[in-house]
Amino acid sequence: MAVSARRAFGGSRIRSGLALVATLPRELPEVLRWLTGFVAIASAFLAMDSLRMFSQNPLLDFVITVQNHYYYALMGLLLPLCFLIYPSFRSPKSYWLDGVLALATFGACCFFFFNAETMLDYGWEFLAPSYAVWVSYLLWALIMEGVRRSGGWVLFFLVLVFSLYPVVADKLPGPISGMSSSMSETASYHVMSIESILGLPFRAYAQLVIGFLVFGVALQHTGGGRFFINLAFATFGHVRGGSAKVAIVSSGLMGSMSGSVITNVLTTGQMTIPAMKKNGMEKEYAAGVEACASTGGVLLPPIMGSTAFVMATFLNVAYTTVALAAAIPALLYFFGLFVQVDAYAARKGLVGTPREELPSVSDTMKQGWFYLAAFAVLIFLLVYLQREAVAPFYATGMLLVLNQIFPSHRWNMQEAGAFLVATGKLLMELLTIMAGVGLIVGALSVSGLSGTLVNDLLYLAGDSTLLLLLMGAFTSFFLGIGMTVTAAYIFLAIVLAPALIQGGLDPMSVHLFILYWGMLSFITPPVALGAFAAASIAGASALSTGFKAMRLGSVIYFIPFFFVLEPALIMSGTLWETLFATAKVAVGIVLIAGALQRYLLGVGFLDRSGSPGMAGRALTLVGGGLIALPTTEVIGINVSDATLLVSGGTMAIIGVLLSRSAAPDLDVQTPLVSEA
Repeated sequence: MAVSARRAFGGSRIRSGLALVATLPRELPEVLRWLTGFVAIASAFLAMDSLRMFSQNPLLDFVITVQNHYYYALMGLLLPLCFLIYPSFRSPKSYWLDGVLALATFGACCFFFFNAETMLDYGWEFLAPSYAVWVSYLLWALIMEGVRRSGGWVLFFLVLVFSLYPVVADKLPGPISGMSSSMSETASYHVMSIESILGLPFRAYAQLVIGFLVFGVALQHTGGGRFFINLAFATFGHVRGGSAKVAIVSSGLMGSMSGSVITNVLTTGQMTIPAMKKNGMEKEYAAGVEACASTGGVLLPPIMGSTAFVMATFLNVAYTTVALAAAIPALLYFFGLFVQVDAYAARKGLVGTPREELPSVSDTMKQGWFYLAAFAVLIFLLVYLQREAVAPFYATGMLLVLNQIFPSHRWNMQEAGAFLVATGKLLMELLTIMAGVGLIVGALSVSGLSGTLVNDLLYLAGDSTLLLLLMGAFTSFFLGIGMTVTAAYIFLAIVLAPALIQGGLDPMSVHLFILYWGMLSFITPPVALGAFAAASIAGASALSTGFKAMRLGSVIYFIPFFFVLEPALIMSGTLWETLFATAKVAVGIVLIAGALQRYLLGVGFLDRSGSPGMAGRALTLVGGGLIALPTTEVIGINVSDATLLVSGGTMAIIGVLLSRSAAPDLDVQTPLVSEA
């Protein structure tokens, strides 16, 4: 029994990637593997029961009488795992300390669980008895330590500073001053109100995100990652630069499900980066492609990690509204990656893999059709039935049943246990981070600082929308450094989004804008965590890989400005406006990519040496930018679309003519298997 248990709950070595800079997890002994698996099951059951999936009235209705009961129960299940999985010291003795902290966390959550109704009835968040205040101090401190272990030092210090801000708010300079609270009042508000730890980020996690996290882990552990990579190889492997295009497709899809750039790089990158190097690509380039694709996955519908559901909660709209708005910008970004990779492969003379060495589409579909069936069920429930909260649970159930039907995919006890352990770890990590980010929400709420920041940004920007956007882009990039995508987005949605919205911009555009710029640090030196992770797999220079990724993903720096200034790109316009705006940007992307890679799709090399060639490529790049430029009346420049198209097109044509090589045999050096 002990042997089978150890196998069943053998810890997965693949981390969720949410905590790249956090404490490294310990190897779990048998009892903790069982405990983690049990917590995963109990948490999923709680979430489903709260959604009335088992009956019209929740089965636990006699225990969970108010919603806060559910939140504290979920925290009591998952938060103690943080101390058991992430050790305080690399020593066996740390088990005692970590065990004590886990028990203290469980006890504090039980206290608030049993007093949930009393807290609401008597307004304890503003006037709590002294014993409740002391327990609030305890849980506050434990959450901070959990954030340090699972979210890393950057997030820890950010949360610490903001959570203590209300205590000294009235002593700070005017622009960052606010209403002050005593230490006891701050602790009570953080722990017992529904605006701080249990604020919007935590509620979105508890009500929407859990199901999608479970679905993503199930997809990975049933072999979905391998299926999508095989399908991408079968579809794109034979074309020039095929291995890189496979990486773009597979990493984009898997990144959308995992919601973590680092996780995606460390998992799919293990397969895609060696394939690209074998195909003749430089190791820095291969690592850059993987980093850009994994970064873009978080922006790709239908799942977009967990961020899309938090965004829908912030905007008070249906999830499908967010997914539809994000679709065209994400596809344009991946289109830009495809064009750059194709131009690079053409310039380097790289061919695709012979078809006989690739899996066939029909065989791949026969082996993994049920992954697509699970996705179809998920999308049907999301889009047609508008059942965002329950959709992933039904899709996961279908996936697990189909997985067990076919002998080639069927789990044994070891694999089932690994799935439960991975699920428990992922649920714990994100809950800890959401509780920590909630402390920031609560501090801004109780002190009134969020309104002050909005007014200050609007004052500095004056009447210039462009200046406001540039300030927003810089702020988002800076505050996103070292943070997970979801944590960075939530922080920016609280601090920055209201100012941009009050500046006259569309709320959906603003929230997508800060999401894009908040995650750009994953591919932008000197931080570039996603690029550095990919470089470690490729054996490449980290900094060189970062600059390669920045150049490859250059389109992503402009797309946020385009869809903010041209709402048709997020489907906030007529069909004709959307098609016209998308086509303009696509043409601009082709020209920009051609100038950057010195090879223009459909034309050939732009390799003429000397100043004519450099000037030509510069003209091509600027011409592409003018063609893609959205309606400019928003920023006070009265230039029509026709003027931009004519001037940009003329510049691009002149640039191409200047850049074309005089040696006609250069184009013959491009061996192609396919032009796709």
